[in-house]
Amino acid sequence: MRSADRNELLALHAESAEKIRTRLSEFRRVPPSRHFYELCFCLMTPQSSAAQCALVAAELERRRFQRAPFDPEQLLRAFEGGYVRFHRTKARRLLAARESFPDVADLLTSDEHEKDIREALVARINGLGYKEASHFLRNIGKTRVTIIDRHIIRNFIRLDLLDAWPASISRARYLALEALFEDTAAALGMPPDELDLLLWSRETGFILK
Repeated sequence: MRSADRNELLALHAESAEKIRTRLSEFRRVPPSRHFYELCFCLMTPQSSAAQCALVAAELERRRFQRAPFDPEQLLRAFEGGYVRFHRTKARRLLAARESFPDVADLLTSDEHEKDIREALVARINGLGYKEASHFLRNIGKTRVTIIDRHIIRNFIRLDLLDAWPASISRARYLALEALFEDTAAALGMPPDELDLLLWSRETGFILK
């Protein structure tokens, strides 16, 4: 990493560390009663607007989808003027996730490391890849995983840590990129979860969910 990039990131972190740590603290205070709806949100987000998925997840919670299931396809197809892509497939995945969530809830209360929990989630929940599982865990306060998404890869390239955009991201590639991210955070002297939100806020100007 170039010294100019390092100095810029350290300066940005010094400016925003308090807000980042507050946001991470908020993730850790999400009650178990909301974990299922955070999972719903993360199942909906691939190739869809995060803001729209958040609206739909909130509506699922308002209608008590976990306790009184219904077919959510129409809700995903059209709600508040927005649309969640692949609404039929994702609706089926939400229903399946509801059925398996009691086992997931037990897993979340275990003493397993977040990365081991992520492996189990990816194996058990249809439609949940490593990125989405990491996102889910981070959103409920389990932050020792990295969300390897577009903003991380874009910053890898910008910081000369990666030569080009990966054509695809297999499990092995994901774990290698996660290790690279963790090494970068260590070199900067900051926790990986703080670096993640720092890079996101650097691009967008705000700290996203």
